[in-house]
Amino acid sequence: MTRQFRFGVQASAARTGKEWAEQARAIEGLGYSALFVHDHFVDTTAPAPMVALSFAAAATTSLRIGMRVLGNDYKHPAVMAKEAATLDVLSDGRLEFGLGAGWSTADYEALGLPYDRAGTRIERLAEALRVVKGAWGEGPYDFTGEHYTITAYDAQPKPVQQPAAPRSWWVVVARRS
Repeated sequence: MTRQFRFGVQASAARTGKEWAEQARAIEGLGYSALFVHDHFVDTTAPAPMVALSFAAAATTSLRIGMRVLGNDYKHPAVMAKEAATLDVLSDGRLEFGLGAGWSTADYEALGLPYDRAGTRIERLAEALRVVKGAWGEGPYDFTGEHYTITAYDAQPKPVQQPAAPRSWWVVVARRS
């Protein structure tokens, strides 16, 4: 199996909807494969990933869109899975989903979130991955873990990309604490 080498751009500079759409179209026009947005809250002017990526998808036709990466502790994984699947559907299967364990202590402090030890954040990420995969699978599912419990949840919509968003990737980034 061979994999094609691709180039993507991580963007965060556009201040208006018009600038963001023009930037996305320019990135697509230059031949880049994907536009990525990071998920941080401190010392950034970057827009919220899901909203910005939705806007970029609407402004383009072939540009893949993704996040580098969503912080697992910022939102429940079933909510992330639904939002990501919706974005995949609305973009005609152009989503590249990234989920990480979280590492920026400044983000956690600014949001008033506990910054657990690396091992705990990684354990929580592992459970979150099971929740996301369950949400993207066939029919209702149950999951019981130390951090998350899901009962008879049949997440809708399902991603266009099957099986379960094959271009998705998972990142474990954890700073020791």
